[in-house]
Amino acid sequence: MAYTVGQVARAARVTVRTLHHYDEIGLLSPSGRTAAGYRRYDDADLERLQLIRAYRELGFPLEEIAEILDDPGGDPLPHLRRQHELLTGRIGKLRDMVAAIELAMEARKLNIQLTPEERFEVFGNFDPDEHAEEAERRWGGTEAYRQSSERAARYSKDDWLRNKAENEEWGRRITALMESGAPADSAEAMALAEEHRQLISRWFYDCSYEIHTGLADMYLADPRFTAYYENIRPGLAAYLNEAIHANAISRA
Repeated sequence: MAYTVGQVARAARVTVRTLHHYDEIGLLSPSGRTAAGYRRYDDADLERLQLIRAYRELGFPLEEIAEILDDPGGDPLPHLRRQHELLTGRIGKLRDMVAAIELAMEARKLNIQLTPEERFEVFGNFDPDEHAEEAERRWGGTEAYRQSSERAARYSKDDWLRNKAENEEWGRRITALMESGAPADSAEAMALAEEHRQLISRWFYDCSYEIHTGLADMYLADPRFTAYYENIRPGLAAYLNEAIHANAISRA
């Protein structure tokens, strides 16, 4: 059968202008023409167009498509491998973009209203929004989550800097205690664990001993939290975990 350029354009969902361009560059020339010079495509032309569209969907340039289709002894596999690498890289970048957008959306939920420069000054390389989605999934319906969101929405840059200073000062003292060789279940370590719980209660939400021990376990189970405490001092995540559990048991 012979098909007009309009019929082919509709069937392949391309424009007539595209088909004219393919003809002009020799990528897809119709097999016949009418006496008046109008293009006529046959089934073989349609099969070639189908291949062209498939390669275009993969991102191949037209010149490379022509090279593949016009070389009967050519092997398209190297071209496909290269395009696979390019597409895989593109997918990775898109996933990173989606993740960044999701984090920005979660940041809006937490209402931490700081400029990028202020956020770096307060949090450094630690991104509080990194845990936002998981926090909402785990505790979104809880009173603790509601309290934390409401308080965080009210905090100014100076408030966050005070919170940072308190946490750093606590970090220095528990580091010094670790380095002194005091066991994690010592009275001094448990006192610092209790102070840690009270810091959370004062700044974010009412942190019960049950919640506190749950957090302690997450400090070891979640690599992100582990890294946060290990950056203060290697071994601190495990030391704090044990101290928090010992403190909770002593208060039972």
